[in-house]
Amino acid sequence: MAKPLVAIVGRPNVGKSMLFNRLVGKRLAIVEDTPGVTRDRIYGKTDWAGREFSIVDTGGIEPTTDNELLVFMREQALLAIEMADVIVFVTDLTTGVTAADQEIATMLLKSRKPVILAVNKADSVGPTDPGVYEFYALGLGDPIPISAIHGHGTDELLDKCLEYFPPEAEEEEDDESIRVAVIGKPNVGKSSLINRILGEERVIVSEIAGTTRDAIDTPFENEKGKYVFIDTAGIRRRSRIDDRIEKFSVLRSEMAIERADVCLVMIDAREGVTEQDTKIAGLAHEAGKASIIVVNKWDLVEKDSSTMDRMRREIQRDLAFMAYAPILFISAQTGQRVERLFDLINYVYEQASMRVTTGMLNNVLADATMRMQPPSDKGKRLKIYYMTQASVRPPTFICFCNDAELFHFSYQRYLENRIRAVFGLEGTPIRLIIRERGD
Repeated sequence: MAKPLVAIVGRPNVGKSMLFNRLVGKRLAIVEDTPGVTRDRIYGKTDWAGREFSIVDTGGIEPTTDNELLVFMREQALLAIEMADVIVFVTDLTTGVTAADQEIATMLLKSRKPVILAVNKADSVGPTDPGVYEFYALGLGDPIPISAIHGHGTDELLDKCLEYFPPEAEEEEDDESIRVAVIGKPNVGKSSLINRILGEERVIVSEIAGTTRDAIDTPFENEKGKYVFIDTAGIRRRSRIDDRIEKFSVLRSEMAIERADVCLVMIDAREGVTEQDTKIAGLAHEAGKASIIVVNKWDLVEKDSSTMDRMRREIQRDLAFMAYAPILFISAQTGQRVERLFDLINYVYEQASMRVTTGMLNNVLADATMRMQPPSDKGKRLKIYYMTQASVRPPTFICFCNDAELFHFSYQRYLENRIRAVFGLEGTPIRLIIRERGD
């Protein structure tokens, strides 16, 4: 299952983005002393007391505004509230309780989600500022005074969030289904493929781009195994997304990729790989998901004996960063080669789940360093002491060395290629984490 999700909400300019950056430990959200700087939701991952979870930063909620941008920001925040396990409602000690805070509190109470009330800008240390007690009037329980800028109170805030997370066993419960996200730009045939697989018109199919608004989960079982297919809205260039609902679709699609085990990156055979296809494939790659490149509408292409090989080479060239991903040419309309998808899905899932013993890894490492000596700089040579696998999906390896700065990207790529040459790992990205001894 997906990691717990914490949504940070509140009216504009109370310090939500500052708190988000503090909790995630990175400057992902733009922090500006101007209401409305954060328009879309921004996601980050962090952990506390051994639990990993996701955090979403939202634009400020203006409950009664008619301004189109602020209405959009409010709707974004409402969507985050709908998807969250825990809501952190951020208020401002320096302004006290405002009418907007009251309206937001009422909205959050109606959501029936766990709400933690954080009173930000309590920057002074020592006894609790008496102004904090005013926030009991919101009816959301004990307010927690925090300072996003200094970090005061964030430990207590995170401890409170943990209390509302689902039990870890429940979160990691595996129903043996492989979650498959079908992604791609609009009108490449994602819904048609799922209807072909299911054998029924379960998903709306239309020539109008953007018909699918939400990410839809559909369980499916056959002799090859159990699956959950996630049909996502087509992802367009952000500059071309004018419709507010479609903006939500893009964000839902990105979340669908996040919670999938395998991504089917669909491409229109008549168009080949476009710039937008490259960006969509990049989302799956960056998320570390096992992937298959599915070339749809193959029945509509005029072919000769070399057409498939030529297009395969073009795809491998245009999606060079995903050279590991197998390519399958299908027609969702006629069903051509659709059955072969299941074997490929199972295969890349197994590859992404592969564990390699430390002994075998270090045999490969010794052979690789003997074939090509590690780089050196100013008389100092990189020494790689050993390598071990940290996790799966994607396979993640930690390399311990004497100097991380000497571990050039080109040598990392060389090691990745040697690992693939020995163990396969087809269809999945590989992560290499470089650590200096003693880290």
